[in-house]
Amino acid sequence: MSVLFNASLPVVPLRSIVAMPFVLLSFDIGRPGNIAAIDAAVNSDNRIIIVCQKDPRSSDMSRHNLFETGCVCRITKIIKLPEGNTRIFVEGVSRARIDEYVSEAPYLEARFTELGDYPCAFDEASTLRQMISRKFREFTFGNGKTPVKNVVDSIELIPDDIRYVYSVANVVMLQFEDRQKFIEQEDQSARCLHLLTVMKREAEFAKLTQKIDADVRAQIDKNQKEYFLREQIRAIRKELGENEQTEADEFREKLEKKKLPDEVRERISREIERFSTLPAGSHEMPSMRAFIECMLDLPFTEASEDNLDIDNARAVLNRDHYGLEKVKERVLEHLAVARLTGKVNGQIICFVGPPGVGKTSISSSIAEALGRRFVRMSLGGIKDEAEIRGHRRTYIGAMPGRIIAAMRTAGTINPVLLFDEIDKLAKDYQGDPAAAMLEVLDSAQNFAFRDHFLEMPYDLSKVMFITTANSLYDIPDPLRDRMEIIEVPSYLANEKVQIALRHLIPKQLEKHGLKKTQLSIPASAVEDMVSEYTREAGVRSLERCIASVCRKAACDIASGKTRIRITKAKLHEYLGVPKYIDDTIEKAPAVGVVNGLAWTAVGGSTMQIEVAALPGSGQLQLTGKLGDVMQESAKTAITCIRAHADKLGLAADFVKNTDIHIHVPEGAVPKDGPSAGISILTAVSSALCGIPVKPLLAMTGEITLRGRVLPIGGLREKLLAALRAGIKEVLIPETNRKDLEEVPADIIEKLSIVFVRTSDEVLKNALLTYPVPAKGGKPDPVTNDAPVILPGMDPVRAPAAGA
Repeated sequence: MSVLFNASLPVVPLRSIVAMPFVLLSFDIGRPGNIAAIDAAVNSDNRIIIVCQKDPRSSDMSRHNLFETGCVCRITKIIKLPEGNTRIFVEGVSRARIDEYVSEAPYLEARFTELGDYPCAFDEASTLRQMISRKFREFTFGNGKTPVKNVVDSIELIPDDIRYVYSVANVVMLQFEDRQKFIEQEDQSARCLHLLTVMKREAEFAKLTQKIDADVRAQIDKNQKEYFLREQIRAIRKELGENEQTEADEFREKLEKKKLPDEVRERISREIERFSTLPAGSHEMPSMRAFIECMLDLPFTEASEDNLDIDNARAVLNRDHYGLEKVKERVLEHLAVARLTGKVNGQIICFVGPPGVGKTSISSSIAEALGRRFVRMSLGGIKDEAEIRGHRRTYIGAMPGRIIAAMRTAGTINPVLLFDEIDKLAKDYQGDPAAAMLEVLDSAQNFAFRDHFLEMPYDLSKVMFITTANSLYDIPDPLRDRMEIIEVPSYLANEKVQIALRHLIPKQLEKHGLKKTQLSIPASAVEDMVSEYTREAGVRSLERCIASVCRKAACDIASGKTRIRITKAKLHEYLGVPKYIDDTIEKAPAVGVVNGLAWTAVGGSTMQIEVAALPGSGQLQLTGKLGDVMQESAKTAITCIRAHADKLGLAADFVKNTDIHIHVPEGAVPKDGPSAGISILTAVSSALCGIPVKPLLAMTGEITLRGRVLPIGGLREKLLAALRAGIKEVLIPETNRKDLEEVPADIIEKLSIVFVRTSDEVLKNALLTYPVPAKGGKPDPVTNDAPVILPGMDPVRAPAAGA
């Protein structure tokens, strides 16, 4: 409530200081405005208005930065200090509300309203004073200190309730926000309630502080105890002559020597400190030790210098491998780009091909050519995602994943990592490891690969990833999309001979302790091994045959012989009866028998398709462990034949009284795919008409209901299989003409390749007679209008069908 109006008084703004009525206060001033205000007050009635600034960090003394409520104070003493400062002693008189500033220079001057303080009702005042007194005697500051006892006793003797409350508030309230809010309260009861609130808050804070201090003190005592015990253990070890250095000290030494990014160093240092404070036998110690050792072994800045010499790379690749021109070309392209740009980015390459063609060994040669470390990791049979990403350290026996383990083995941030057999990844309830590989093999993500064991990002962007697979179709689409696919084809017979002479035979001679003068294996013997004892896309079986020959020769040399030369007879003596002969292919025209061509994960192969047409009730039997797609191809071929029955001289309803049995030998081997369509069509047509199929002929292609021949895959492997089996002529779809560019000229020169578009062209080139005349008529001569590639003819320039 207002009690008195004054003309004006000088205003002294202070930072974080709030004056209160009936309270003594001292402060230092140095700002010119405040010094001028003090001088003006001394020359008048020694009274000033002290107002607190809203922002104590600001030097702004304008009205906008000052609270509206302050305190009228009387100057009691002034002391001049060195460096131009002045210490002022004042006593609070009354609260005041600023009404208007009348001057801002040379000092602030304002008109004000003096605010009176009126006591509460007797009962309320007595109750509030008792509550404040009880709290005040028990009061403890947040730092654990209590007010001086003499000060408390002197304040408790103040008879006036208003002066008592101001005195207690001056001692208890340390924050200027609380003091400002206190003097802004209009009545005594509100100020008392605010004072009680602040005292309760400070008391709770004091309890919490004391608890934290007690916990810290207990921990310090525990650490000191452990320190003294460790020092005693160290002294005991010294007396026993044992190593005084602890594991934590060894880790610190390794950390000091290792170059690491700041955040990684800080993380490892923090873990080492935690490790050093763990008590012996703690369950956290093994996992923490494994983590620290892993982090200290992992490369973060260590990198090998890339050898970008293209001639050297070409020499290394040609030295270790024969053929594989596409693979070598891709590696040399990578080196050329890196040499021109000066940047060697990580690559993700997938070699797809049959077993034994050199996918793994060429990867090792790539690493040698680049001058990088090489680490191989087999993915076959992995079915747990944790094998890739690692285990979380909450589990006992947790370990990092195979990716981090491989980087740890490599010791550099830019090795060549080989993921072998990526198409053999399994999947079960524990997770999908192929999905975990998506982050690893994605150049947009692998710069921050997260292993569950490390719990921090790790950079894999400089790694050259190479994966191998036997079948491209067993790799999930998202994973396949992240890799550059390079097909590693099957070897030709002459390539196998050269590989054996250049690599396999010297390797096995050295392995068995034989010299070239003791055992001679000529090229003719190797050719016999390839044709009579192996039927494979690669050279693993060939290497086993050579190893068997070396073992037999070693026995003979150990028995007294000095020199052995492998002839055909000697080869049969060492390896036994030939496993593969050419009699499986029909040499003479046969009815209902056609040689088909198939592609498998181990290369191409030939398969005979046999058909028998018998009197019956229109039943269709399919045997030979045929898959769903192949069974559908057989049904499609029969429907196509029914649609063109007139050209075969068959009645339109021949199916009603004819049973057809289609069989593919080697019934224990599963078979599937649509590429046997024209083979089944030809075999069924031959069986129904009784017309033989041309000898030494093979074919591949998908058939439709309208008789169109659709393209197939694996053409190179299929033609190679036909050549191995002694086939002379092959029918392939016209739409596969472009794929002949990928087929070696050696194969094309030895085969007569015929392109076909329709079932008519297939039957014209396969059956000895087509079209088939009606019963009693004469057969038309065979006219082959489809283009034929004869030995020595360029397949690209071969005339189109019907030209």
